[in-house]
Amino acid sequence: MATKFHSTTDYGSGLYRALLDFGSSTLTKPQKRWRIACIAIHFSLSLAKSIINGRRNHKYSEISGSTSHTVLEIDSVSSLDLSSSTNLVPQSCFPIVDQTKLTEMVKNKSMDELRQFDGVDGIAKLLKTDLENGIPGDEDDTKKRRSAFGSNTYQTLPPKGLMYFVVEAFKDTTIIILLACAVLSLAFGIREHGIQEGWYEGGSICVAVFLVVVVSAASNFRQERQFDKLSKISSNINIDVVRDGRRQKISIFDVAVGDIVFLMIGDQIPADGLFIDGHSFQVDESSLTGESDHVEIDSKHNPFLMSGSKVADGYSRMLVISVGMNTAWGKMMSSITKDSNEQTPLQERLNKLTTSIGKVGLSVAFLVLVVILIRYFTGNTEDENGNREYNGTRTDLNDIFNSVLRIISTAVTIVVVAIPEGLPLAVTLTLAYSMKRMMADQAMVRNLSGCETMGSATVICTDKTGTLTMNQMKVTKFWLGHDNMEEDQYSQAIALDLQELFHQGIGFNTTGSIYKPKSESVIEYSGSPTEKAILSWAVQDLRMDIEELKQNYTIIHVETFNSEKKRSGILIRKKVDNTNHVHWKGAAEMV
Repeated sequence: MATKFHSTTDYGSGLYRALLDFGSSTLTKPQKRWRIACIAIHFSLSLAKSIINGRRNHKYSEISGSTSHTVLEIDSVSSLDLSSSTNLVPQSCFPIVDQTKLTEMVKNKSMDELRQFDGVDGIAKLLKTDLENGIPGDEDDTKKRRSAFGSNTYQTLPPKGLMYFVVEAFKDTTIIILLACAVLSLAFGIREHGIQEGWYEGGSICVAVFLVVVVSAASNFRQERQFDKLSKISSNINIDVVRDGRRQKISIFDVAVGDIVFLMIGDQIPADGLFIDGHSFQVDESSLTGESDHVEIDSKHNPFLMSGSKVADGYSRMLVISVGMNTAWGKMMSSITKDSNEQTPLQERLNKLTTSIGKVGLSVAFLVLVVILIRYFTGNTEDENGNREYNGTRTDLNDIFNSVLRIISTAVTIVVVAIPEGLPLAVTLTLAYSMKRMMADQAMVRNLSGCETMGSATVICTDKTGTLTMNQMKVTKFWLGHDNMEEDQYSQAIALDLQELFHQGIGFNTTGSIYKPKSESVIEYSGSPTEKAILSWAVQDLRMDIEELKQNYTIIHVETFNSEKKRSGILIRKKVDNTNHVHWKGAAEMV
């Protein structure tokens, strides 16, 4: 219900804005009650002030005349739609930013909506991000951003418990047949031989089934827990961001809205964001759209970067605007289950063998049952004393019932003997032993059946040597023409003009960067191992000053490196004399 007032004064505007802020903020119930109380107090004070001012100006107004009054146009608190404010960021941390609108803008790649925010610069101001130095990056700032916009994680299924693997073990075809045989064997064995001796055969089958289930479930449960820990470590990718002017590596899970992320070829885009600047930047969005063609990214026509895509060419800087479950990639990954009902070749063969044996056993048992029953009721069977068992109506019903049960027990025995209850136990123990041996060789197998699949592998392919070493490189030799320069002769043997050319090529024709801390003397290098090695060599041995280079030269064009071109190039202009210089770097046969 709305209460309508009309005012010529300004007292209602502040209250109206306060109520609007109240409706557009994400508040807890106690905070809402305090806000309502403050609004009521503000309204009372404003009304009292207007009455006092009216009395001062119009002490004796005529009865027929209009008295001074203050009329406001406000909506009652109950009419405000608080449910629609769940995606709005509290004003205490950031300006009012609709997270849903930012997410939909990237999803729809809407340039019109981006212009409403005044482009990337406007969004950066809303998110309190410096496009050159990034966010402050201190603990308090990142904590506020995560509480306002969420963390860069997505919901996953809880780890499977031990009972899940016990139930899965009982779903095996062989186990089900063995359990049925055990029940029948126990029933007929106890009925025929008594409880003292009749449980032997059925009990032995139950023990075999118990061992199979326990060994299989325990092994799979243990490997599931280890694999879950390993998957968390493997998905914890480090990416380059700039915070407080310092380029640093952080976990992909620590990325916050407003971060400036550096992207190069092969990187996975960690969150939804906007293209700030870069060169020859193309991304592969096939994981999201299914289109195999690379998408060109630039600041004018398509600055939108979607989480889960991979960088196909070039390099750039990105402004993060949505993370975690607010991205399409996060929603998709949270809905994907890792369960797979695919069976290994060994499991398929065992199931076929068990089914075939079961069919043959049941057929033989049924045939034997029919033949013996016919022989019994036709009087062709004899008891232990040599007398005919069935004599028509003269035979006692109790004797007939016992004889039929004995015949059925014989048929069940045939089925039990036909089913190899030791086969699943032997297979399970063999695979468990194989898993232990593979663990000793630092090879982790998630399921017992995976040992059979890995047993057929002959070649294992790994990444470059960086995966197997410390992933650090260093310049060990330098050749100038046909001369091999000694490490302590670089600065003396190379002419100054040639050193300047080296500084240009190394400082600008790179995707790495150099950071000089104000308080520390250790210089930090970032980028690929090759880039860091060349940059550190230029700074330490060739005395390169990257800050001075940036002041004296302007970058005109960049040709990025990829696996097809096998080289990268840069065109720069010297500000002093306006001369242009081109530098190439890459494979010798291409350069």
